[in-house]
Formats: sequence, structure tokens, C-alpha cells
Amino acid sequence: MPSNTRPAGAPAPPLIDWYRRTARDLPWRRAEFHSHYGAWGTLVSEFMLQQTPVTRVIPHLEAWLERWPTPAALASATPAEVVQQWANLGYPRRALWLHRAAVEITDRHGGVVPRDVEALLRLSGIGDYTARAVAVFSYGDRHPVVDTNTRRVLARAVLGQAHPGSPSRRDLDLMDSLLPEADSESAVFNAAAMELGATVCTARSPRCESCPLLDTCAWVAAGRPDTGDTRRRQAAFEGSDRQARGAVLRVLREASPRSVLLDSVIPDWADPLQRDRAIDSLIADGLAEADGELLSLPR
Repeated sequence: MPSNTRPAGAPAPPLIDWYRRTARDLPWRRAEFHSHYGAWGTLVSEFMLQQTPVTRVIPHLEAWLERWPTPAALASATPAEVVQQWANLGYPRRALWLHRAAVEITDRHGGVVPRDVEALLRLSGIGDYTARAVAVFSYGDRHPVVDTNTRRVLARAVLGQAHPGSPSRRDLDLMDSLLPEADSESAVFNAAAMELGATVCTARSPRCESCPLLDTCAWVAAGRPDTGDTRRRQAAFEGSDRQARGAVLRVLREASPRSVLLDSVIPDWADPLQRDRAIDSLIADGLAEADGELLSLPR
């Protein structure tokens, strides 16, 4: 959809009003957070929030920024310290990517998180969403920001679908067509769409009666039809390679800075081949380091 074509019943005004009345009080939304940590705080929070619930992120974010309040501070840390501090947030490769991004920001940008989306995209571990989130929520620039929650709101309110399809460039184009012209209002609208998807327009039990877009929602107007769900399902965590990797990392974090004997790493794991596969994959990802018969966090 062309960015200069605004769909009928554009949801910006009611959604912005709703957000200003009801938005959750989250650390990265507070003025003092931005004045203290700037774009670095936004970048760290966005890394941590990927596929991780808000309630788990908050204490880890506060501890992380207290220890490493600037990119330069994190850049001076060792990979082992970074993985240790990441603790049980999950998807620990994010910790290494964030560390590499901090080094790149320090070396290439004088320790200042860049504002330009293309410059942000050239940093390790940063994709379309994170780059635009930093540019919008920290610097106040006008860009469409689309996460899973936003895509669900767009699918229902604008396209009349029960669930969004696979992510595509069309999501950004559609969101761009809905953004208010003013930079400040467009930033609020981006945040409001995410908030609506996270708290009201949820995947399994949407609370349509509480939605500020109820009167204009295309899906509600169509009778809330089941239009199918083509989203890829995440494999169960129990018994997965992810669970095995997490168990290995837990042993290494508890032992750090010491190494542990390979044979003593989760020796009673139900599937020995899965255990070995988990160790090998952690080494390949740079999250663990082997030295003969010893295993440790990366030095």
C-alpha cells in the first residue's frame, strides 16, 4: 500500500488517546531513563525484550545498565562477564551480539549509539525492528516500527484477519501509511500499537470490548471470522536442544571464572547425544570455550 494512502478509519487518534490514558509504566518509557541512559538504554532494552516477557526483562535490564551504563563500559567487558550477566534471559547469543555492537559503537561512533537507521543496521545483532525502535523511541524520528504485537493489530484492525501472515515489507508499508505526520505523534502511535497488541489485542483471547478501535476494526466488523493461522509454531522447550543448552550454560555460569571437566557437565542428561550437541553448538556460537577436557564461558 503506498505510504501516502491512508486507509479509511485510520486508527491513530483513538489509539494515541487510549495509550496516553492506560499505558503501562515501564522503565524504558520514563523520561529519567532516557535522560540517564539515552539511546544506549533503549538499545539494551530492545535486545532483551526480543522473545522475552517484560516481567523477566525489567530486573535484568536494571542490573545490566547499572553495571554497564554506556557502550564503552560494555565494550571493555569480557564475553564471559557478558554471558554471566545475561543469566537466564534465554537466547544468550543476544548477549554476545550486544557486546559486539557495543564494541562497534565505541570504535566506529565514538561511543554514541547512531541515530541513522542504516548505521544502526550495520551493527551486530540489529535488524529492522531494533534499528527503527532506537531511531523512534530514543531519537524521536518518524519511522514505522513493527513487532509481532503490531502486526497482529494491523491484521485485525485494518486487514480483517484473525492472525497476521509471515513478516514482510508490506507490514512496514502499511504501518507507514497509518503514521501521523508529526514525529512526536508517530512515535506515540508506534508504541500504542505495540501496547494494544500486548495487552488487549492478544493472540489467543483478544479483549475486543476494551479495545479503542472496536468501532472501526475490520475483523470485528466482519464478525471476527477464523481466517486461519499460518504462523510458524515454536518447538516445545521441554526436552529441546534449547533446554540442554541452557542447562550447560547454567553449569558454566555457576563455575565461572573456573573451567569444568567436560564429563561433569550435566552428566545425567537423559539424551547424551543431545548433551554433546548442546555443548558443540555453544562452542560454535562462541558462548562456551573448550580447552582439552575443560569447558568454560568464553574468555
